[in-house]
Amino acid sequence: MELTWYGLSCFRLTERGMSSIVTDPFSSSVGLATPRLKGDVITISHNAPGHNHVEAVSGQRFVLTGPGEYEIGGVFVMGIATVQRAGDPDNVLYLFDYDGLTVAHLGDMTQVPTQTQIEALEQVNVLLVPVGGGRSLNAAQAAELVSMLEPNLVVPMHYRLPELTLELDGVERFLSEMGVTDVAEQSSLKVSAGNLPEETEVVLLTPKS
Repeated sequence: MELTWYGLSCFRLTERGMSSIVTDPFSSSVGLATPRLKGDVITISHNAPGHNHVEAVSGQRFVLTGPGEYEIGGVFVMGIATVQRAGDPDNVLYLFDYDGLTVAHLGDMTQVPTQTQIEALEQVNVLLVPVGGGRSLNAAQAAELVSMLEPNLVVPMHYRLPELTLELDGVERFLSEMGVTDVAEQSSLKVSAGNLPEETEVVLLTPKS
């Protein structure tokens, strides 16, 4: 499975012979150029311009906007409503199961889940976690969640980028919380169930323009 990041919470997940998935496509109103993407499935964590610009994605056959269980083109998708802070918008995290390889996209989760909710997530191989604060998890909260879930790979998202108009912290705070001092950026992440690290590793992706 290959995972490419486009900024904020927008990723494209692809695997040969399975549906391609685009998460949280954004509009140019956030300061970043709107990505032009192609995908079979779009998932929307919540209804905001930085997360719901479905017009950026061509070829979509399904748009998922809420909790539920779906099986589309060989990928099992589970949407789970998260418990948010009072006054914050509703949010849905999505679990994608690629034949045993599980990816969790947390959307704009605003507070660390309870232990009971953590157990409901079961084993997560790749965790896509917001780290920039604002109306989502900050660096310390994200690091706490990582320690609770113990994923194989962690990909930070939803943090400050040069052109972004949203007030977010940089990824450096999260890397410091995780005790990571030397991590090279990658253009994309290619992963399979057979090549996962035993200990949690942080993967820093370069946003694709």
